[in-house]
Order: sequence, then C-alpha cells, then structure tokens
Amino acid sequence: MSGRSSTAESPLGTPARGTVPRAFRPALAALVSAQKPSTGAPAYSRFVNRRLGRWAAAAAYTLGATPNQVTALSAVCTFAGIAVLALAPSGVGTALAVVLLLVVGYALDSADGQLARLRGGGSPAGEWLDHVIDATKIAVLHLAVFASWLREPEGREALLAVPLVYQVVATVAFFAIVLTDQLRRAEAAKTGVAAPVGRRTGLLYSLAVVPTDYGLMCLAFVLLAWPPAFTVVYVALLVANAAYLVLALPKWFRELRAVTPSPAGTRP
Repeated sequence: MSGRSSTAESPLGTPARGTVPRAFRPALAALVSAQKPSTGAPAYSRFVNRRLGRWAAAAAYTLGATPNQVTALSAVCTFAGIAVLALAPSGVGTALAVVLLLVVGYALDSADGQLARLRGGGSPAGEWLDHVIDATKIAVLHLAVFASWLREPEGREALLAVPLVYQVVATVAFFAIVLTDQLRRAEAAKTGVAAPVGRRTGLLYSLAVVPTDYGLMCLAFVLLAWPPAFTVVYVALLVANAAYLVLALPKWFRELRAVTPSPAGTRP
C-alpha cells in the first residue's frame, strides 16, 4: 500500500508532472527525509523493504519512470513469482526464483509510493491501482501454495485446507486494514481532526508482529527447497496471522467507534 493520493510539493522542488532531474543521489537523499511514519510496521517491511524501495524509487526517478509504471513492474515480478510457485516442481531453483521475484516485486511495491511522494504526490487512480494489485496478489498467493501441494502432496493430504484458510485470513486482514485506514481518513476529512492512529511503535513491536509481514512470507518460500520445513513454517505463520487478526479486529472496531461519535439518541 503506497498511499499515493497526497499532492504535496516534491521534496526536490519539481512539480509532480514536470521535468525531473536525472540525479540519483539527490533523489535518494530526499527519499530518506520523506519517509512515512513507521507506526505498526513489521520488521522486514520497516527496516529492509522500505530501504530497498528507496533505492528502487531513486533509480526510477533518475530514469524518469512514473509511479504507475513502477506499480506495473511490481505486479509483473510478483505474479511471475506466484506462477512459478504454482506450476514449477519444488526444488532449489524454484525456491530461489520464487523468493527473488516476490522480494523484488515487494520492493517495487514500496517504491511506487515513494516515487509518487518524490515527484510531488500521487493520484486516487494510482492508489486504486496499487490496492487492487495488492488485493489480487494476496488472494492468489495462497491458491498457488494450494496448487503446489495438490501437485506434490508428500504426506500433506490432511493439510490441503491450510492454504485455503490462510487465504481467508490474509484477505480479511488486508481488507480490514485498508478499510480502517479509509474510514479514519474520511472521519478526519469530515471533522477536520485527524483520527488517532496509535502510538509510534518501536523495535520490539516490529519484531513481535513480524509473522504478519508479507516480506517474511516471501522469504519463507526459500524453504521450498525442503518441503517438510516449508510446511511447518507455513502452518506456524498461519497460526500467528490468525491469532493477530482475532486480537486486532476488536481493537480496530473500538478505535473507530471512539473517533466516530454516535448521533444523539442512538446507542453505539
């Protein structure tokens, strides 16, 4: 999620649709000082993926690429990795290909929003495109695991429903996160007072929620070279993500109820 609907002036002083200077180092320096808050971000996304995204965004800026072009390249890499996962037999080559394609796709997913901020802001259409691609990859990633397990059950016959359950958990979590953010924005626009988004989280929190990190899921596919280990890690990640969702949904509901006063005479 890149949050590309803002229209602030470019940190380098160039308009969003003007001619951009082809300077990598100034672009990278501007991106370092124009990062989004790290509230709630898991460790890989916070400390690794954003850094990779900065380098990719600075390179794209230098080449004169647009945020939507970076989004499209991210989608190509991501869905190529998912296709390899679904169709190729397990092994070292498959594991490395899947991890490389998904990691690059995820870095570019961070880069598109950073590039938009560097160019002076994004657009609702760009944000829509980014979210639709994110929703699609989350919906099909675990179906690819299911297809892989159907082709190579290797004693996992009793666990074939696990990827389908994981798909439900991941889809609900993504929708809830995006909807919560959109409702907070809507309430802030209506009242003129920003809805609370929680305290700035530190290292311990980032490490505690790392099982929910899409980046960790990308890295976990390196274990496709050893299917039994991947199965154990995959099931553990599902359990962790399901537990997080069970705890987070009531919390988000309470936060939204607190920032949206009930009309007079009605019950919250």
